[in-house]
This record gives sequence, C-alpha cells and structure tokens, in this order.
Amino acid sequence: MSAGAQNSNRALCNAARAGDTAEVLRLLGAGEDGRAASPNAVFDPVNNVTVLMLAAEHGSAAMVHALLDAGASWQERSLDGATPGEYAMANTKDRECFKLLLEWAVQCEMILGAATLKQREEEEAQHISSNEEYLSSSIKYTEDGDIIDESSGDAVMMEWETPLMERHAMEITSRKEPGEGVVLNIGFGMGIIDRFIERERPKQHVIIEAHPDVYKQMIRLGWDKKPNVKVVFGRWQDVIDELGLTFKFDGVFFDTYGEYWEDMVALHRRLPAIMNEGGVYSFFNGLSPDNIFFHLVAGEVARRELNELGFSVSFSPVKVDTVGSTTWDSVEKMGSGRRYWHFDQYFVPVCVFTRPAGPAGPAEPASPGGELP
Repeated sequence: MSAGAQNSNRALCNAARAGDTAEVLRLLGAGEDGRAASPNAVFDPVNNVTVLMLAAEHGSAAMVHALLDAGASWQERSLDGATPGEYAMANTKDRECFKLLLEWAVQCEMILGAATLKQREEEEAQHISSNEEYLSSSIKYTEDGDIIDESSGDAVMMEWETPLMERHAMEITSRKEPGEGVVLNIGFGMGIIDRFIERERPKQHVIIEAHPDVYKQMIRLGWDKKPNVKVVFGRWQDVIDELGLTFKFDGVFFDTYGEYWEDMVALHRRLPAIMNEGGVYSFFNGLSPDNIFFHLVAGEVARRELNELGFSVSFSPVKVDTVGSTTWDSVEKMGSGRRYWHFDQYFVPVCVFTRPAGPAGPAEPASPGGELP
C-alpha cells in the first residue's frame, strides 16, 4: 500500500472516530494525494477495530451509509467478537446508525438467500447427510436430564430451557380451550415442551421424533400410551406431508438438532398447507446464538420470510440464566463444552397464521437494551 493510501486510511479512521461526517465523505471520494481511502480501513489492527465500527459508535447515519455504500463490511468482528451493529448500540449521538445497519444487514441476507436458493437446494442432499450423521450417533441422557451427543460431546438440549419451553407451549396452545385444538411438536428431545403441552390438554397432540435413542426414551416413558398423543417416528421431511392430510394444526413447534437454516425455511413453506387459520407457530430461537447483532438480523429475516407466507410475527422477551456454575458442567466433562446460548434474554417467536400472505414492511429495529422488533 502506498504512503498516500496509508495516510488516507489513517485520516479516514480519525475522522470517523471524531464524528466528522464531512471529512469522511471527502476522504472516501479523494483522500491524500488524490487517493480515496478504503472503506475497510483498520484503525486498530491488534483488536481489529475497523472504520465502520468507529463510524457506528461515534458518527452519523450519513457516515455509516457512505461507508456501507463504498463496500465496508457489516459482518466484520473485532477481537472481542463485536460487530459494527454492536458498536452502534453505544452511539448516543445518532440512534439511526443502528437502525441503518440492521436494515442493511437484513437486506443483504435476504438478497443472498434469494440468489443462493438454487445452490442451497442442490446442497440439500449434503445437509440430509449431516442430519443423518447425527441421527446415527449415540446420545446420552445425563443425571441432570440433559441430552449429550456422545460423538461430539455437544449438548443437544438442557434443563435450563424449561421456562422457555413452558412459554413456547403456552403460545402454541393459546388459541384453543382445553379439550380443543390439534398441536404438533417437531423434535421431542427431553420432552419438556410436550409435558407443558399436555398440561394445556389439547384434543390431539402429535410428536415427530427422528432419533432412535430419543424415540426409545419416549416409549420407555409411555408417551405412545397417552390417549391424546400420536408419536410419529421419522424425519419430519418424510412424514409431515402425510400428517397434513390427516390433521390441520392449531399450534406447531419446531426444535430439531443437526439441521440448518434451510431446513427451517423448508418447514416454513409447508406450514400454510398444514395449519388452521389463526394457528400459532413457534420455534426454538437459537439463531446465531453467540452474537446479539447477528441474532437480531436472523430474527428479522425469519420474520419477513414468515410474513410473506401469511404469518404475523412478534418476539416476546424472556429472561434466562445460563451462567450458573453447573449449567455446562456435564457438557464440559463429555467433550467440547460448546455453548449454544450466550445471552441473558431469549426471544420467543409468536407467529400467527393470518392469511392471506403479504410482503413485510420495514420493522423498528432492536434497541440497545436487546428488544427485538
């Protein structure tokens, strides 16, 4: 890199840090010696703090927009894992910076999704293989009741999810009185949500489970003997269309392991054919669980895609505690100890099937306090 370009980049970072929008715009156009500064200039290479992060925290929406238009990466992370969106949460001068970054990120993700849809469909066989790898692995129920994948040592489901599952169960059964309604749960796991569904006494409770070890556990616990419960063993992709010929569901919950975003999208596209109008769909909201900004982006993408399928979508916050000293002990003893949740707040998706489908408008983005749109 020439000395002129280096000087332009250094000046650009300093201007962004100072909140000087006019200077940032000038340097992006023509910096030192007529050389335009790079929109991906790095202010602190040790901590990987970029000019967009500085602009998000100290600048204006106009500054942020100019950098994004010039090619700055909204996905870049600093050494501590923070994105420009998280830097924007700290900006008390211009709250529009965060809204702009969220909308930009959502649009990028949706455009990428449309452009790569064919590729994702072509890769479906590979994804199925990955899912089948999990389904062929051995799982273990710990003394605490958690489920561990013995091949990887990763947690599949844990007891701390109990209050979340209770809330999910309440939401998907909320539109029908006891003794009424048909509810579907895809993925039994520890059976936490199914216990709460049973408490609400639906007319029919259908459970799809694909893992043979979990299915055996269900049989041992007598779920196949409950008069209002129908247990279906198999991958939901293989059985749900046939189930839809028999049932129309008033509530659906989705929580599988070893699957991908594309698998959830594939389910969403099937929901209008199997749900009653006014029914409620929800899913375990573990989207991008290690970064709050990516989590908000993924939630908003899901909201807009579901809206186009005829769902009205909101997110309801629930406080969670996963930092207790024993929460992840069993996982760490088994192997990787990888956490699948990192926040102190969880957002329960409440998706009401309203019909007809229609396009989603721009949503108010999350606040720095962490509330979803």
